[in-house]
Amino acid sequence: MPAEPAVLVRREGALGRITLNRPKAINALTTGMVQAIDAALRTWAADDGIAAVLVDGAGGRGLCAGGDIRFFHDCARRGDPAPKAFWAAEYRLNALISTYPKPYVALMDGLVMGGGIGISAHGATRIVTERSVLSMPEVGIGFVPDVGGTHLLARIPGEIGTHLALTGARIGAADAIACGLADHHLPSDALPAFVAALREAAGAGLGAGGAGPLARWYATVAVATGPSSLAADRAWIDPCYRHGSVEEILAALTASPAPAARAAAEEIAAKSPTSLKVTLRALRSARALPGLGACLDQEYRIACVLLSTHDLVEGIRAAVVDKDRSPRWSPDRLDDVTAEDVDRFFAPLGDAELGLGEAGGLGPADDSGPGGELGLREREAAR
Repeated sequence: MPAEPAVLVRREGALGRITLNRPKAINALTTGMVQAIDAALRTWAADDGIAAVLVDGAGGRGLCAGGDIRFFHDCARRGDPAPKAFWAAEYRLNALISTYPKPYVALMDGLVMGGGIGISAHGATRIVTERSVLSMPEVGIGFVPDVGGTHLLARIPGEIGTHLALTGARIGAADAIACGLADHHLPSDALPAFVAALREAAGAGLGAGGAGPLARWYATVAVATGPSSLAADRAWIDPCYRHGSVEEILAALTASPAPAARAAAEEIAAKSPTSLKVTLRALRSARALPGLGACLDQEYRIACVLLSTHDLVEGIRAAVVDKDRSPRWSPDRLDDVTAEDVDRFFAPLGDAELGLGEAGGLGPADDSGPGGELGLREREAAR
C-alpha cells in the first residue's frame, strides 16, 4: 500500500482543508509539507469557489511539533545547506499566511511548537482547547525563535515574550489568548461541530449570512479559559526581563523573591549561551522592525549562521538523537559570548536575502480585512 501523503489537501464544499499528516512525528514539518501547504493556499486564494481555509493536524497529539530537527542535525553535521531552503520556504509560507486574502482558521489542539506556531498564530482565527500546549523552545536546542516568533513574542504585553523566548516555557489556552497567540477557547470534543459550522458558513459565503452565524456559534460554544498565570506573573516578569543583557536578566531573576523567577533563572542557565544572547538581541530588534516580513528576514540571517555552529548540532543531539538531555555548549558561559560573536548572526546575506520585508502584501495581517468576523483578535487595541 502506498504511504499516505504528509499533507492531506481537500475541498469540502467552499471550505479548503489542510491536514498535517505525520502523526508519529506529531506532524513535524518537512520541506515537502511546507511546499504542499503553500501551493494549496496560493491555488485557493485565486479560487472563487473557496471561501475559507481550515488547518489541523492528524493523530490527536497536536497540530505540529515544529520542524524536522533531525533533518537539521544530519545536514549540519555533514555541511549540507539544505535547511536553508527549508527555512526560506517556511518563512515565505508564514508571510503568506499573515496576509492571506481569505479567512484562515487554525485548530491549535494539542502540542503546537516552533513551526507549528508559524502555521497557526499568523492566521486570522486561532482556536485553542483544554489540550493545547504552545511553546517556542528553540534556545534549548541551540537555535532561536523563528517562523516569525520574534515578531509575535516582541509584541506580547510587557516582557512576557522575553520570558517565553529565553525559557522556552510551555503555555496553555488561557495564556495563549492573553498573549495574542490565539482567539477562541473551545472544548476539544466540540471541534467536529465547529468544523461543520465553519463548512456551513463557508458555503454561505462568510458574508452577512455566513460570518455572523459563525460568530454567534463561537459565543455559544466557546468556554472561559480562567485567568492567565502569565498576566499575574508580570509583577516579577516585567522588572526582571526589562534589562538589556542576558546576564542582567539572570541576576534579577536570581535575586527575585518570587520562586517562579528563580525557577526561570535555572531554566535559562541550562540553555545555549549563544542562542540566549542572539535571541535577546533579535527580540529587542523586532520591536523596532516595521513588521513580520522584516522579522522573518532577520530570523533567516540568524538561522543561516546557526546552521554552521556547534550548538545547533549539540542541542539536537542531546534532545532527540542521544536523548541524554545534557548538551555541552560551546562557549558554555555567557561571559564568553562577545558582542562581536553576536553581531555575525545579524550580518546581511547579500543576494541570499529573503527580502520579505520589502515584498508588497507580506506584512502583518489586517484584522479588519477579508477575514471579517473571523478575525476577532483586536490585538493592537488591547495594547
